[in-house]
Amino acid sequence: MTGTRVRAAGRPGTADAAAGPAVDPAFLALPLAEVAGAALDRARRLGAGHAAVRVARTRARRLLLHDGRLRGSHDATELGLSVGVLHGGARGFAAVPEVTPAAAAGAAEGAVALARVCRAAGAEPVELADEPVYADRHWSSPCRTDPFGVPERDAAALLAGWSRGLLAAPVVAHVLAKLTAVRESTYYADTAGTSVVQQRVRVHPQLLAVGVGSDGGTATLRTLGPPTARGWEYLADGDGWDWSAELAELPEHLAGKLRARPVRPGRYDLVMAPSHLWLTIHESVGHATEADRALGHEMSYAGGTFVTPADVGSLRYGSELMTVTADRVDPHGLATVGYDDEGVAAGSWPLVRDGVLTGLQTDRHTALRLGAGRSTGCAYAESATHVPISRLPNVSLAPARDGPDTDALVAGVADGILLVGSDSWSIDTRRRRFQFTPQRAHRIRHGRLVGQLAGVAYQAETTEFWGSLVALGGPGTYHCFGADLCGKGQPVQAAAASHGSPAAVFRGVRVIDTGGEGPR
Repeated sequence: MTGTRVRAAGRPGTADAAAGPAVDPAFLALPLAEVAGAALDRARRLGAGHAAVRVARTRARRLLLHDGRLRGSHDATELGLSVGVLHGGARGFAAVPEVTPAAAAGAAEGAVALARVCRAAGAEPVELADEPVYADRHWSSPCRTDPFGVPERDAAALLAGWSRGLLAAPVVAHVLAKLTAVRESTYYADTAGTSVVQQRVRVHPQLLAVGVGSDGGTATLRTLGPPTARGWEYLADGDGWDWSAELAELPEHLAGKLRARPVRPGRYDLVMAPSHLWLTIHESVGHATEADRALGHEMSYAGGTFVTPADVGSLRYGSELMTVTADRVDPHGLATVGYDDEGVAAGSWPLVRDGVLTGLQTDRHTALRLGAGRSTGCAYAESATHVPISRLPNVSLAPARDGPDTDALVAGVADGILLVGSDSWSIDTRRRRFQFTPQRAHRIRHGRLVGQLAGVAYQAETTEFWGSLVALGGPGTYHCFGADLCGKGQPVQAAAASHGSPAAVFRGVRVIDTGGEGPR
């Protein structure tokens, strides 16, 4: 079965999803329709007002090499089905590893039983925002070469070659290389009539080089190439990232990091490359504008947010240069789908426009709580055994239409620091105050780069930081980065999301010396 283009009719901001490759035949061979029929029929008979069945098959491959030699590999597949119901105004959920009609019917019974218990225990009544019906839809992410079609020895050989190239540089003492490839095949059907088959593929190669200086000090540097919703062509052909250029430049940057001098604490103009700024966007804008956090959920695990539903339309989030869009349709975005795990068609919508908060991210329950007509499609489940929860999609900062390149942004800074790559971070429970560190920090004096700095960390309050945004790079500086293991919920669930950004300049940001990031 081949992927087809899908369109969510009548929804502003919704874009066509990219046509993708064939869905895994082993997944399509499962008795999907029979399973859905058994689960949904049993749920109806037991009085469920709404029921949905989800079958998920996830295959993940991981390779680990040390100094060009394969040290570990892992290739596993997880399969299961779940049934979620609304019964008497309460949610119920049950999951099983067997994908059979009998198991599906049993899961429906378990979900209804749990809903009855929750209702008796006084659970908050749940209602879902309406959503059009999408019958017999198929969607798959772009992937020219199936990474699971590449033999392990060939995948390891490519990483070993990259490792040997780095080890040839005198400054590089050791190289750790790893690869993650994931294929998620899912089937969703509900009592309204929606039925969707989807497949997503993503890959993430990463190399870490360890350098030793002439004085015996050490430093490390990771490749910046981000995780992406692409196939093996991302590694073999450089489709989406110039691996040859990055690997060629890495030893020089590592040598510069070994020579870096400690930063002098103070306030600096910071030029941030998108390889660094994506994580700041993720934590201070992406998670801060999740509707469930704004409604008071998630407080006991990863924290809530300073944003409230009443802030939409009035909160000054940043300078007038700040326009942020949320989406689940970027062709190579890690959070991109055709439909979310509640059967909502993917789309895009503004979160911040000209510096003012304009929207939040919702699932069908939080959308109704906020009085919205439709969900924005942000329901995710890590696997078939997990309950879908509300969480962030791709969240990206728009570039300036005719903005300059990064060199021009640096040239406009008299006393500052260029930050490249993301490293550590910390943020408070309301996502108001934070600290981030880069992989590389280059001193800027009178518009020129004059060597690397060690120990650089910047601290700021969220809206003050975004209010200090004074310049944006143009589309040529824009690139998507992201996280493939973002954690949320109790029990915790992992998900992936991308964040695009241009290079950007922030004025007068407080910088401290962490004292422990330099060569030792």
